[in-house]
Amino acid sequence: MSNPSAETKDQLLAEFVATSPNYYQRQFKQIGSRTGFSWTFNYAAALLGPIWFGMRGLWNWALVFVVLEAFALIQLARGMWGDLGAEARERIAQIEGTLSFRYQQLEAAISNNADNVDVFRRTIDSLEAAIGDIRAEAVQADATAVWVALFGLAVLLLTKLVQGVMANPLLERRFSDWLSDRSIDFGLPPLRIALSAGFVLLIYIVSIVHFSLPGALAWLSDFPTDPDIRLTAIAWVEQFFNFIIARGQWLFNLITYGIRAVLDGLEVLFVETPWPVIASFIILLTGLSAGPRAAIAAGGFLAYMGFLGFWEKAMTTLALLGTAACISIVLGIPLGLFCARRPRFYAFIRPIMDFMQTMPAFVFMIPVIAFFGTGKPAAVVTTMIFGGTPVVRLTVLGMRGVPESIREAAIAYGASKWYLLTKVDLPLAAPSIFAGINQTIMLSLAMVVVASLIGAKGLGEDVLEALQYASVGQGILAGFAILFCAMILDRVVQGRRE
Repeated sequence: MSNPSAETKDQLLAEFVATSPNYYQRQFKQIGSRTGFSWTFNYAAALLGPIWFGMRGLWNWALVFVVLEAFALIQLARGMWGDLGAEARERIAQIEGTLSFRYQQLEAAISNNADNVDVFRRTIDSLEAAIGDIRAEAVQADATAVWVALFGLAVLLLTKLVQGVMANPLLERRFSDWLSDRSIDFGLPPLRIALSAGFVLLIYIVSIVHFSLPGALAWLSDFPTDPDIRLTAIAWVEQFFNFIIARGQWLFNLITYGIRAVLDGLEVLFVETPWPVIASFIILLTGLSAGPRAAIAAGGFLAYMGFLGFWEKAMTTLALLGTAACISIVLGIPLGLFCARRPRFYAFIRPIMDFMQTMPAFVFMIPVIAFFGTGKPAAVVTTMIFGGTPVVRLTVLGMRGVPESIREAAIAYGASKWYLLTKVDLPLAAPSIFAGINQTIMLSLAMVVVASLIGAKGLGEDVLEALQYASVGQGILAGFAILFCAMILDRVVQGRRE
């Protein structure tokens, strides 16, 4: 990084702009001398358009202007060389084929002295009237070509005007940022010029050819590929999963056994325990965590489930959800604590968590079924994949939000690593960690219906049956039961956090 005191601002400006330093010196001085908007016009930016903005490193604006100019050029090309009535004429050709077939049917009906001759005649009259209307539509579309071209020209000129007016203020702002941060690209390197010009010209040429001359180049509409590529990729994926299943079956059996142990214990607790015990326990826990009003609401929700016959299925859902959430939390919080102080490791696993959250549930259910079969363990694993990442992310966020001044003060007074973690970091990061726990529980509950597709019991099974048989009442009532389970869990966790 150069020393600004050893260089004049004019020399820095010449280094930054690379071309026409005297022009930019006058323009930047004019812009800096006024507090409001200063009217300047850059003819090079207006002429080159997005290419100029890309050359100068203003890619955000270059992408906006390339879209506007491409739209304007497409309208201009469609109006001058395009066939605006082509779509209508294609419809006429299709109707004429149908009309020819109806004429044949009419002739056969007349020769056989059939009763439906009038029906065919009315159909033919209707088709001929439709052809006439579409022909008029095609003529009208062709007549609007001039207006389409003029509209495109107006948008293009307006875009050029905006580009010329905005160019100098945007470049002046980038120059000010460059003075304080020399890592920002500056000058006009040949690679950036070639990249900007090539990108913009590619967009313009391909878009104009495709929209103004539809069908001229078939490969612009259909990606040039070979079906064998897809079949080969499918075979490779299947071979890969077969290899994993063959080599790692012992590991999947071990995971299934661990999930079964936790799940069976929670099912005994929630399902087999008498309902007054569980109900009183849930109401008391809600009251202690979120207050008496939340406890009364929880009692009402539990009564709803009981009187409508959802009690056992609701408890099964809570057992399934509790297993997935508990395992996710037990694994997620330590992983978040580990990642909070190791940015490189967190940068490695963050794309994996992004994949877990963005991949549709029905897609990652396929390998889960292949590894664990169908049933409750597979449902737990599916729920963990979808809902296990928020607790990791928010734990990392909470730990990184602990002020360094407080940590340094604790270390200065002789705090050990364990004391620093348990008495400083975790208490200050607790709100974020509890928010992560809450999000994990809510996302896990959102998988109740999806998990029922692979053998999980509970309230999701009622909703799935309602979808299959269009039973509106059953689906709504079961959906409210799921909602009430979520509200109880939310108040327990959120109340504790508050």
